[in-house]
Amino acid sequence: MPECSGLRKRSLNDFVMGQYLITGYDFTDEGALQRRLNTRPHHIDNLKKLKESGNYIKGGAILDDEGKMKGTVMFMQFDTDEELQAWQQGEPYLTQKVWETLDIKPFKVAEI
Repeated sequence: MPECSGLRKRSLNDFVMGQYLITGYDFTDEGALQRRLNTRPHHIDNLKKLKESGNYIKGGAILDDEGKMKGTVMFMQFDTDEELQAWQQGEPYLTQKVWETLDIKPFKVAEI
């Protein structure tokens, strides 16, 4: 599991469903981009399920200067810290070593 920073401990009294800004930064080794491309269909399938359950809000790839994917930014929400941790344990970009580091910060989507 990659390094994870920014996860705040919450109590159930804070709010019903915690929203998060999640940023995954890819490994930079020679096979990193191909690993991402090979894993991407599984990652997208997982996100479709998370969208149906209301956990996935929005997201997309971080691009380098050449337009190649090098990371991910997502807005997600979970009822509990345990659900957030379960997502991490099953996320293909984590299990297949696409993301080297993962930054999770509490976030509140502006309803405009």
